[in-house]
Amino acid sequence: MIAVWVLLLFVALSLVAWWLLFDDARARVVAHLARWTRAVDARAGQGWSRTATVAHASTRLISAGTSAWLRVVHHYRWWLLGATLLTSVPPLVILVLRQRVQLDSYDATLVAAVDDRILELLRGERLAPPPPLPPDVFLAAEAELIPGAPATVDGTSTERIAPERIVTADRRWERIHPDFQQRVLALYRVMEEQYGYRMVLVEGFRSAQRQAELAAKGAGVTRAGAGQSCHQYGMAVDSALYRDGKLQWDMRDPWVRRGYFLYGELAQQVGLEWGGSWRSIKDYVHLEWKAPCRDARRAARASAG
Repeated sequence: MIAVWVLLLFVALSLVAWWLLFDDARARVVAHLARWTRAVDARAGQGWSRTATVAHASTRLISAGTSAWLRVVHHYRWWLLGATLLTSVPPLVILVLRQRVQLDSYDATLVAAVDDRILELLRGERLAPPPPLPPDVFLAAEAELIPGAPATVDGTSTERIAPERIVTADRRWERIHPDFQQRVLALYRVMEEQYGYRMVLVEGFRSAQRQAELAAKGAGVTRAGAGQSCHQYGMAVDSALYRDGKLQWDMRDPWVRRGYFLYGELAQQVGLEWGGSWRSIKDYVHLEWKAPCRDARRAARASAG
């Protein structure tokens, strides 16, 4: 419905621009109005002569004022046209090219399309983090990765599956922003209870020093330098599917691929950004709370001077 109103506004503005910019068009419209006025006068009869005289006088006054106004508008016609295009074209393009428009302050937890179970969990008591896995699980997962090679689906893709340096990553839930933590825990609960996928935290908070070290490895690992990643504000997590005592990274496995895409879909429904939706590096394990994270970065820059 919004698109229809925007389209009607665009058509109306186009007609106004046509009227203002083309003298012939304006003359034709005025001529049609004059003929219509004469036809009305001819039918009015003697009884309406006085009324017609008054109407003619009023029409002449209005016409004189309108002509002066039109001269001013015609003088600034290009400025007006430019302003019209700047205000009407961008929203029309957005509505045409995107099926879903979401503002930064938009809270997706309020929409009806969100999973009912996730909403129920977020409205209820605070969820407790699960007990940590044995360190051997992460040691084994890191040992399976080829040293120095990007953890990708194949040798050439940019689909990141396993985070870097799993063993030394921070997995303390208390260092994650409380509200963001609850959203992630609700996702974990729904993934396991309703879909049979167990999720585990691989990395939560990340120090600026660790971020700088990862950034030094190149854009294939991360494009965010120190102070730029949401991990440093407790508003990002890297999670993994867990099955048969092992972290699951292999996106060639249909079960694994379906799990990560389901995880991303549910996360987006509760207002989180999923790394698997990025156009450059596909980071399927990554979730972040984008708008609050951006505010935290701005506040950090402001306090730094």
